[in-house]
Amino acid sequence: MKKITLLALAALTASAAQAQKAEPVNPDSTGFKFTDVKIIPTTPVKDQNKSGTCWCFAGTSFFEDELLRKTGKEYDLSEMFTVYKCYQDKADKYRRMGGNATFAQGGSILDVPYVWETYGAIPEQVYAGLEYGEPKHDHYEMADVLIAYMDAMTSSKRKKLSPAWKTGFNGILDAYFGKVPEKFKFEGKEYTPQSFAKSLPLDMNDYVAVTSFTHHPFYQPFKLEVADNWLWGDYNNVPMMEMKQIVDNALEKGYPVVWAADVSEPGFQWAKGYCVLPEAKDAKDMDGTELSRWVKLSDKEREAEKYQIDGPCKEQKVTQESRQAGFDNLETTDDHGMELVGIATDQNGNRYYKVKNSWDTNQVYDGFFYVSEPYFLAKTLSILVNKEAIPASIAKKLSLK
Repeated sequence: MKKITLLALAALTASAAQAQKAEPVNPDSTGFKFTDVKIIPTTPVKDQNKSGTCWCFAGTSFFEDELLRKTGKEYDLSEMFTVYKCYQDKADKYRRMGGNATFAQGGSILDVPYVWETYGAIPEQVYAGLEYGEPKHDHYEMADVLIAYMDAMTSSKRKKLSPAWKTGFNGILDAYFGKVPEKFKFEGKEYTPQSFAKSLPLDMNDYVAVTSFTHHPFYQPFKLEVADNWLWGDYNNVPMMEMKQIVDNALEKGYPVVWAADVSEPGFQWAKGYCVLPEAKDAKDMDGTELSRWVKLSDKEREAEKYQIDGPCKEQKVTQESRQAGFDNLETTDDHGMELVGIATDQNGNRYYKVKNSWDTNQVYDGFFYVSEPYFLAKTLSILVNKEAIPASIAKKLSLK
């Protein structure tokens, strides 16, 4: 998802996750008491570890949960097969664009269905993508090598490419991930990646990406302008509250949702298991005692004090206009991909979505957290959902029915 540079996303996301999850928190200390109201059956939480592949973990978990919903059977699908195939196609586009395209670890919510439809799928037990001596994913070294290789292939000094360039690129992927099998056995049957995907009861045409921004007309698709939309894929544009209505309807009916969002706000507290959008404290609202203390604080301390959270709090009022301003001003950026798997309330009755993350389980809610509705409205980049879960009135406006 979002990149500070082409190399920075994985380091930023994974490092933040590792730092926050280092010290598990007692839920009683957070000030929040969540009650799950509606929960969708989901496969176990996984760990992207030191890799910028949240998009793939979120999308793979989503399709595992769709299979669980439709068949009652739990599948564990390979994330790294998808990552491998995306790297190959990103490299080809990067080369054709002369280096003027995105080539990085990040991806979009459209990438997993794209690979499924184009190349197929593989079980995790067949292809884990851990051929480089590490027990968990660590892509920093590989990413550096791949980017250096592609920059060499697109150098302005190079007038012609050898036919061997792609073999060399694939050789790097093979060294780190392992060769992708042409055929494999699973539960006593032999498959190719394509035949395995076709054996599963999912149709990629059933899944649509949805967003909400006013710089394009509502109820028409557009290519969301984020760097990791390297596929230049289309997103269906709806008003903000209709995007929320889609999520609410999906979860109530038992459908999971992929959620791409900005997680850089002070109210995103992964280790503590919540994500809120509090109103910043203002000096003019303080009484004399509080104000005297406020003026003695350093700028850094004041910034931290503005967003001190010790339980349910008054949150910002989000409008379509404020949401758009955040995107236009680069305050809302394409940071992280996750999965929405439920609805909950806090002790004051405020509604939240329960989120499944891919940063392992050594955290207050074992790898899950709760995002408030205001945060969702303000900081959602996009969602991916089964079109069956979209309310009929909205689906009709989008020409999906």
